[in-house]
Amino acid sequence: MRLPRYLKIAQEIRLAIESEAYVKGELLPSESSLSKGFDASRVTVRKALETLREEGLVEPRHGSGWLVRPQPVPQSLGAFITLEEQLENVGMEPTRKVLSSRRVVASGRQEEVLGSGELLEVERLNLADGVPFARVTVWLSIELAKDFSLSDLEDKSFYELLSNSPSLLRPLTSAVQTIAASLMSDSDAEILQVPPRSAALRCERITFDTMGHPVLLSEFVFPGPKTEFVSALVPAAGASTSTSALRLIKR
Repeated sequence: MRLPRYLKIAQEIRLAIESEAYVKGELLPSESSLSKGFDASRVTVRKALETLREEGLVEPRHGSGWLVRPQPVPQSLGAFITLEEQLENVGMEPTRKVLSSRRVVASGRQEEVLGSGELLEVERLNLADGVPFARVTVWLSIELAKDFSLSDLEDKSFYELLSNSPSLLRPLTSAVQTIAASLMSDSDAEILQVPPRSAALRCERITFDTMGHPVLLSEFVFPGPKTEFVSALVPAAGASTSTSALRLIKR
């Protein structure tokens, strides 16, 4: 059975990516150039590119064409550092943009973690080398955040802000992070410039002070192909393996 023309083109582009004829993180030739090179219509070429996008190999860039997706950014699960520091560790330039900042009354998960009362909720877009990388929402007591300006929220991490705040009585020293596979909501897809319902990683992080009291609740949403989490596994004391940090959830 003969393959449709667009699948043959997709296969050739896929092989070129695998052989590094097309470099990860760089733009493909324009649709017009690919159309001429494959002697095919732009509609056929675009269908081939959409096939490769579904496979996670390429992504469209508005006004620029199609990008070969870069290698996912590794993030260490064993390091108590910020997302910005994780990006800097792999040679990328982190920036952030405040999407919203408002006072809310704690409810649901926020109340469960941080207790009742008024909270500051800040939603930010984190970028890596100017490209959307994560949508992050952070909640903390309004008393801890009362002196933060909008420029503070855009220029510094909450770890930095709180470490210099007289309102924080004890330093932040640890966190618990939960990671789950998810699908992009329409709103997150628009913010992160990926297709709706594409693969996503959703992370919840609870940050504690030296007394074990929760101070920050953070939610991260990453496009699935853009990051990977790395953890070193060592034998538990008196046992050959440990699964205490692993939980499988059946849906």
